[in-house]
Formats: sequence, C-alpha cells, structure tokens
Amino acid sequence: MIMNPSAVRHVVIDGHSLTLEQFVAVCRYDATVELSPAARDAMQRSRDLAEKIAAEGRVAYGITTGFGEFQKVAVPKEMSNQLSTNLILSHCTAAGDPYAGEIVRGMMLLRANALCVGVSGVRPLLVEMLIDMLNKGVTPIVPEKGSLGSSGDLAPLAHMTLPMLGKGEAVYGGVRMSGAEAMAKAGIPTLDTLVSKEGLGMTNGTCAMTSVGALALYDAICAAQLADVIASLSFEGLTVLRNAFDPRIHAARGQQGQMTVAANIRALLQGSEIIDNCQSDRVQDAYALRCVPQLHGACRDALDFVRQKVEIEFNAVTDNPLIFPDDEAVISGGNFHGEPMALPFDFLGIAAAELADASERRTERMVNAALSNGLTPFLTTQPGVNSGFMIVQYAAASMVSENKVYAHPASVDSIPSSANQEDIVSMGTTAARKARMIVRNTQDVLADELMTACQAIDIRRRLNTHGQGITALHQALYAHVREKVDFYEVDREIWPDIRACEEMIRSGELLAIVKEYLPELA
Repeated sequence: MIMNPSAVRHVVIDGHSLTLEQFVAVCRYDATVELSPAARDAMQRSRDLAEKIAAEGRVAYGITTGFGEFQKVAVPKEMSNQLSTNLILSHCTAAGDPYAGEIVRGMMLLRANALCVGVSGVRPLLVEMLIDMLNKGVTPIVPEKGSLGSSGDLAPLAHMTLPMLGKGEAVYGGVRMSGAEAMAKAGIPTLDTLVSKEGLGMTNGTCAMTSVGALALYDAICAAQLADVIASLSFEGLTVLRNAFDPRIHAARGQQGQMTVAANIRALLQGSEIIDNCQSDRVQDAYALRCVPQLHGACRDALDFVRQKVEIEFNAVTDNPLIFPDDEAVISGGNFHGEPMALPFDFLGIAAAELADASERRTERMVNAALSNGLTPFLTTQPGVNSGFMIVQYAAASMVSENKVYAHPASVDSIPSSANQEDIVSMGTTAARKARMIVRNTQDVLADELMTACQAIDIRRRLNTHGQGITALHQALYAHVREKVDFYEVDREIWPDIRACEEMIRSGELLAIVKEYLPELA
C-alpha cells in the first residue's frame, strides 16, 4: 500500500500511537501537533513525584546524584536545577554539518512523544514548548556527528534543547540565527533553567538515531515500491519472459515479500503488447530479471521488520531513570541503549543497497548490446561519435560500490565511555546515518534506471520487433519522464536529465501516478 503522509495535516501525540506516516507528515510536510490531555495529566503525576523525591533528598540517579561515572557524587537539592541545566551545557559537543531540518523536527517530535508517557518526571511545559517549536517553525541547529547511541543520543539532543534555554542556534523563517532570537521571533518564552531530572529527560533517548533512520526507512519503502515499477519498465525494454512471475512458483516457496513483488510484476505487465509478443524468444532470463521477486521481495521483508521495530521505538520511553507514580518507584535501567535500533538500521542499509545492486544490473543489461536482447549499443542511434548511456551505467555502478562500503554494520563496533561505566555502546546513530546515505544513493541509481528504461522502450519501438504497445501505467510514467527528459538522439549535456529523474524519484510524484493506475499495488 502506498503511504500518503502529505495528506495528514494534524497529529495528536499521547506516547502510544505515533505511526510512520504521521511521523513523516510532521517532519517533512509540517503537519501540526497537539498534546493529548491524558498525556499531560500523566506527565504532571510523574513530575509531582520527581519533585517529592528531590525535596526528600532520596538517592535517585540524575535527580540527587551526578551522571554517568558521577553517579557516585551526591548533589544537594538546591543544586538539582543547575545539575539539569549543566547537563545540556556540557553535552552539546556534536560536530559536523547540521542535520536536515526534517530530521531535527523528527527528534523533537519523538522526544515529546516519549515524555508523554508520563514516567520521565519532567514538566508538561517541556513537551508544550517542543510542540510550539514544531508548530511555529523553530528548528534547532544540531550537528550530525557525536553520538555513541548510548546513553541515548546525548550530544545531538543537548543541541536540540539549547534554544529552549535561549542558547545555541536555530532556523526560523528559513534563516539561521541564535536560539534566543529564533524563540523570540516565534513568540515562545525560553527557560532560565531546567529543573531536577529534566536534563536527563531531554537528552537520554534514541530520538536522533530513530529520526534519521525512520526517514530513511520511509524513503526506502517508497524506493522498494518504485523499484518494482521501474524494473517492470525495464522489462518492456528488455522483452522479459512472464513465466518467472507465475504465482505457483512463489507460493511454493512461501516468502511473503517474494509473493508480493511477483504479484506486483504481474499487475504491472498486464496488457503489454511488447511483453505478449516476446514470450517465445527464450526459455528463461538472467537473474537480475527473473529473480526480481526474490531480490526485491527479500528487501521488502527486511523493510517490514525495520518498520515494526521503528514504530515500537516511536512509542517507547528511552530515558533513565524511570519514575512510576503508582508505587513511587524510581528505577535505573538501560532503555536509552540504542541496540534495538542499531541492528535494524544496519539491516535497512543492507536492504536498500540490494535494491540498488539489482537496479544497476538491469541498467547494465539495457546498455550492453550483448545482454539486451537486440537493443542498440548503449542505446544510441548513431554509435561511435555518440556514447549514449554508456556513462550513466558507470555512475550507477559507482554508487552501488559506495553502498557496499556504507553497508558494513556499525552495530558490531563499540567503544567504552564515561570511565568505563558505559562500556558497550550501540553506534546506532552511525547505523542510521549510513542507512540514509545508502538510501539516497539507491534513489539515484533508480533514477538512472528510469531514464535508461524510457530510452530502451523508445529504441525497442523504433526496432519494432515486438510491436509498440506498453501498459497504460507505463505509458503514463513514460510520458511524465518525457515532459522533462527528451529522447537521447545524439549526445548532449546529460546531467540535467539525470537531476530531473532524481527529483521525480524523491518527490513522490511517480508513486502518485502509480496509485492512480494501480491503487492495489503493494
């Protein structure tokens, strides 16, 4: 089913029900956010208990003690507010380029949603401020490097919190400025200080890695759907045999993703004159064509697994310690540890890389006259003086190779920190960031295939070996591409054509066309 987050205009957060579609709606399409009244009440109960603990001087990590290795150091109650504020000031150590605004919005949304559960001991005011910042367009500047993924995303979340204290930097109205100025322009009062437990409540969590990875996941899901569609376009150019998509083959194996993709391919090729007329040409096709259900299907299954884990994490409490008002328990644990996200995001990167691998192989078959079932060399009409699509395949191959480097798992690594108190960490944020880079490369490889497939269909029609007719959906997609990318008759500056196809892949416009013609496509 094709998701449509741009149609979601308002999201109510309660700590329990946030979905991937809602998340993308807020991050990327500026859906407004509202706090559930029940969540506000739950937060107030836990805040009342945190204040009671601080007033009584009970030993409770991060409320009346220092952090990390400094857990052994008692902090007097009159210093507990300074303790929380100092946590933000000392932990904003991230480096590198700033995260994209949509990623920071995701961090803010996820932190607010986690606090909504009401076991973190923070004031409802903090969540209301985060929601105000989301709705009014204040986006903190958060450098993208510096998190070990345990104890949560400390450095990125500290940067995210700075503007709430009138510090740091933020973007407002498209302009980068000081955090204090951005908050003032948006009409959001800043805090003089955080109070006991709030420093941990804001920074102890997996919100950075989950935001990065969740947006990459959404794009990967869209890429997987487009991979089926673009592959089917390539199939018309390459005169592929239908027999490999017979439902009996896939039912005999029983893998869900494989059966889903095979059904998609059958629907996508239904009514194609070119495909109808080539079924006696060969007995079977190469793996990159015949095994698309197995290749794409395995990636689909991986993405389904990652989505399950991500949507659990969306509604998870990932700070420490947790406060349970019913029996006044304060329990130290390790929910901030990013391992439950680190492994899925490594898997996400591998799955996305495989989609690109398969796409590049189809592109190679279209441009290689020895493999293309009769197409011209490099899809040229005047070979020799013109190189045609020769280097399009080179570019795709380079990104596929780069993905293999990025796909090495981050989660197998660890480095001890905090004087070995935090002695095994997840590297989950690195896993998410790598997955994001892989997904972007994969989108670009698919764009190369899309452009190549349209050229291959034109060449096939000119040759007229199997007729002229392609499916109605393919004709609509072909026409959409040809609005911006002309047939490549003789060599011209080709990069604008590639950029145009990349934008089509990223914008969602192609999936909108698919939904119009084949709403049942999975």
